[in-house]
Amino acid sequence: MGRGKIEIKRIENATNRQVTYSKRRTGIMKKARELTVLCDAQVAIIMFSSTGKYHEFCSPSTDIKGIFDRYQQAIGTSLWIEQYENMQRTLSHLKDINRNLRTEIRQRMGEDLDGLEFDELRGLEQNVDAALKEVRHRKYHVITTQTETYKKKVKHSYEAYKTLQQELGLREEPAFGFVDNTGGGWDGGAGAGAGAGAAADMFAFRVVPSQPNLHGMAYGGNHDLRLG
Repeated sequence: MGRGKIEIKRIENATNRQVTYSKRRTGIMKKARELTVLCDAQVAIIMFSSTGKYHEFCSPSTDIKGIFDRYQQAIGTSLWIEQYENMQRTLSHLKDINRNLRTEIRQRMGEDLDGLEFDELRGLEQNVDAALKEVRHRKYHVITTQTETYKKKVKHSYEAYKTLQQELGLREEPAFGFVDNTGGGWDGGAGAGAGAGAAADMFAFRVVPSQPNLHGMAYGGNHDLRLG
């Protein structure tokens, strides 16, 4: 008994549909190769599956392009004429746009103004004014941004400088110096073993706060060391 007749309609199940496509594609390719060998025919097959996968077969004696060329000659038309005409129209349109843009650029530079009417000149003037305002706005924005950036850099540098000062124990006022001791001695009194004349030559030596062990020390003109 032969196989039953299969109803030719779309297979709804995607898996079955793909399996059937694969089997029948293999059979068609086999028949095309046999036809090429047995009959010396030039055969070309192009196939796309429902998933977009591409398959093709072409007789070894030719190629796909050669088959298309012979097909166009046989039917007396070109497969690419419509696409070529669309490309020509697109190219012409782009040329017109390019020509208009070049003309507008020259006019904004003050050239090719002889053929413009009053309304066109007025419109050109407004466009130039608007463009000038945009350029100025952008310039001021850049200047402001750069100024703020420089201010932040200066502030950070000053803060780093102050931090370094604190780490090194520096101050803006002098950290040490000599002070005339004209009061007749250290802390208002004469030092032991020193006369009134020696007290007039007494000096106080100021030290930084980070050296508390030297506070209250003084040197006199006779090189005595007195404690406060």
